[in-house]
Amino acid sequence: MRIEGALFALGFVFFSAVAGIYWFLSGDEIGTTALALTGALAFLIAFYALYTSKRVYPRPEDRLIAEIDEADPEYGFFSPHSWWPLVVAFAAMLIVFGLIFAVWLIVLGISVLLIGLVGWLFEYYRGEFAH
Repeated sequence: MRIEGALFALGFVFFSAVAGIYWFLSGDEIGTTALALTGALAFLIAFYALYTSKRVYPRPEDRLIAEIDEADPEYGFFSPHSWWPLVVAFAAMLIVFGLIFAVWLIVLGISVLLIGLVGWLFEYYRGEFAH
């Protein structure tokens, strides 16, 4: 977790510096506040990650002499042939377009989303890839 903490600490330094430069050059309070709060959030995450890294056993990613086999081999199952995530993404696009343009697109998007979620859920229960 030490690497992640260092990355967020660099983010804190970057966003704090950019907030100061932005305020000096533009005088805009809203953008400066957004950048300063982004830096504050990065600081909170950096503090937590660095504080926790001192109290937990070092992961293989944190040790220089670690072997590849020490990492957790099970990262989950990801279907390489599935088209259902594309259907779900299309449905999300329809729902967002419905919020912008017309309500009937929301209804269509929710219908396509339900079909996509059911298809994705039961993908391995029937057809060529059934278990």
